[in-house]
Amino acid sequence: MPAVMAALLTLLVALAGLLLAAPAARAQRSVAAPIYQPNFDALIEGGEEWLAALERQGWLLRGQMTTVVQGALRFHAPYAGPNSLSARQGFRNTESVDLVLGRRLWHDAELIAVPSLTRGFGLSNSVGVAAFPNGEAFRLGSRDPYLFMSRLFIRQTIEISADTEGQDNDPMRFAGPLARERITLTLGKVSSWDFFDDNRYAHDARSQFLNWALVGAGAFDFAADARGFTNGAVAEWENGTWAVRQGLFMVARRANALSLDPHFFRGWQWLNEVDRFWQLGGQAGAVRFITGLSRTFSARWDDLTAALATPDANLGLLRHYRVKANLAMNAEQALSPTLGVFARLGWNDGRAQNWMFTEQDWSASAGVALTGPGWGRPEDTLGFGFNVGGISNQHRRFLAAGGIGFITGDGRLRYAPEAILETYYDAKVIHGLNLAANLQLVANPAYNAERGPAVVLGLRARAAF
Repeated sequence: MPAVMAALLTLLVALAGLLLAAPAARAQRSVAAPIYQPNFDALIEGGEEWLAALERQGWLLRGQMTTVVQGALRFHAPYAGPNSLSARQGFRNTESVDLVLGRRLWHDAELIAVPSLTRGFGLSNSVGVAAFPNGEAFRLGSRDPYLFMSRLFIRQTIEISADTEGQDNDPMRFAGPLARERITLTLGKVSSWDFFDDNRYAHDARSQFLNWALVGAGAFDFAADARGFTNGAVAEWENGTWAVRQGLFMVARRANALSLDPHFFRGWQWLNEVDRFWQLGGQAGAVRFITGLSRTFSARWDDLTAALATPDANLGLLRHYRVKANLAMNAEQALSPTLGVFARLGWNDGRAQNWMFTEQDWSASAGVALTGPGWGRPEDTLGFGFNVGGISNQHRRFLAAGGIGFITGDGRLRYAPEAILETYYDAKVIHGLNLAANLQLVANPAYNAERGPAVVLGLRARAAF
């Protein structure tokens, strides 16, 4: 195991040791909101009162718009392949608009729909870096605005405790008191990240780190289509100190496919997460353990490598429904009201193709986030983070032989783990409008020591209500 993974594992195990020692947390988990900022950030003065009045009548209306502009400076690259990050200086931009619409159905039941509008491309059409630098960039870009339903689900909350101390920053949930101990059942079209691998400091590309591997565990192949969504069912139990989450989702029909596999009883993903929350010196902390099994119509890397030497090979015969094991652990700890740290580990067995998220087989990340009261900007955030990721020996042989994955493939390979560093400064301009500057350094892009390092500059603008 690489030294950085061993160090992070030590940190995570130490945090996990607080499971028995830490006192019970009195507040529910604090999460980054992937859709909107809280309603007090409404762009229009008085808008928050109007939105609250709508909720009292049983209607939910929220929304956001995010624009990201990124450019990669020229870097050393003696050769390039079909999936290489372009070594020439260039800029790309992405835009996303979400409207959250909700209706109360009966007691503690909600119907939520999120129509989304997206446009734009990631750098090099979102290939060439496994830990891709723009979490707003789909692997399926478009020149013209594209409208689709990103989420459509029904949710039922079942109260267990009689108190109303529960909190939930879920942006797609009606505001109001919640039982501290409760069960939540969700069914429909969702993102698996709405429920799993949450982290207070690194889980929202619209207000925090932009890099894919800092938004979630890079080596965990979370179920999704090419735009990041899937159909499934989730059951959650939480009481403010512990939480258990179970999810069953559809998987992509092909690697990096927009369509989902219609053979649900053949292709699926089963996710499990156990969370523990605590207070340490009056500051909130948490650790999350995530396991997953994915069954996809995929091929083994070694079989694909052998097929490269046989031009007439029938690749369809190499694909069968196979199970891939995934593991992740993440932790967060507030060190003060303004400073917090986080760390993540991810792993999958690496024998068969990566299918839905990105092409990493092990990953380790960590970072810090600091808010700005110390310099007179209490609602600004400064963040620093890194990720180191690698691939299995089987995967490595495939790329070295000239193989092309869905996000990596330079035509040949001198292997080295891929490493990224990211820093950002997110500034509140007015209520409901934030601007951020972002800088990332990518060493060994797509695991190739003969290319890079690449410097990626970025700007982000986000409006929300």
